[in-house]
Amino acid sequence: MKKILAIAAAAIFTIGLATQCTVTETTDVQTDVRAYPVLFHQTSAEYRALCYQAFNLAKLQLELKLEKAAPGTKLAIVTDLDETIMDNSFSEAENIILDREYNSEGWAEWVEMAAAPEVPGAVEFLQWVAGKGIEVFYISNRKVTQVDATLENLVKLNLPYADKDHMLFKAEESSKQSRRDTVASKFEIALLLGDNLNDFTTAFEGGTIQERFAATDSVRSDWGTRFIVLPNAIYGEWESAIYDYKKGLTNSEKAQLRKEKMTGYAKLRK
Repeated sequence: MKKILAIAAAAIFTIGLATQCTVTETTDVQTDVRAYPVLFHQTSAEYRALCYQAFNLAKLQLELKLEKAAPGTKLAIVTDLDETIMDNSFSEAENIILDREYNSEGWAEWVEMAAAPEVPGAVEFLQWVAGKGIEVFYISNRKVTQVDATLENLVKLNLPYADKDHMLFKAEESSKQSRRDTVASKFEIALLLGDNLNDFTTAFEGGTIQERFAATDSVRSDWGTRFIVLPNAIYGEWESAIYDYKKGLTNSEKAQLRKEKMTGYAKLRK
């Protein structure tokens, strides 16, 4: 009897240890999934090159538009802020270092610090834009209650048109279309910049991966001419699409969905 109990106890211990290891491994994997994109932003020269490339292309396109613009045309550009003009990778890095998930309190603390540096090349580009007589509108899904702190950040970066008239923040709806329409009613929008395809049109909002592909392909001539995309591997609509826009998923559920969304070469043989 004692031998049976000992075997049972050993089995329970082994199962418990295995479960603990599985949880630890899943947590470690999830941390890696979050850490690598942040490291890409903060340590990769390739990331900086992509940003410079985007702004160089934007400048080239605006020069062409200025040459073709009729006299008296009021030109403006519309740009997102987070991960387009301002680098917030430090907020997610802090979450990872403290072993916590993204949370609104931590994000609010970061915003109030007004400490976000520029995305490489952003300040020089926007100052050039303003110097050409083109107005700059910042359309962001930061909350309207965060306008003051963000304005302080813009001023610290010496960005042009750093005033509340040029900052259109989220009041209720996440879609930016009505705010883009507000700008378009008074200006010819020469260019839009963003890191999330929702920054450009409503066509990408809430779509599946295949629907987003189709929407991207349908306006292929606009990429690099009217729409300028900045790299953001940390978060975005693309990530929501991977998880089918489901909220409250466990790390294990997320890991499973990531695997399901990947295509290995074996599938290409079919």
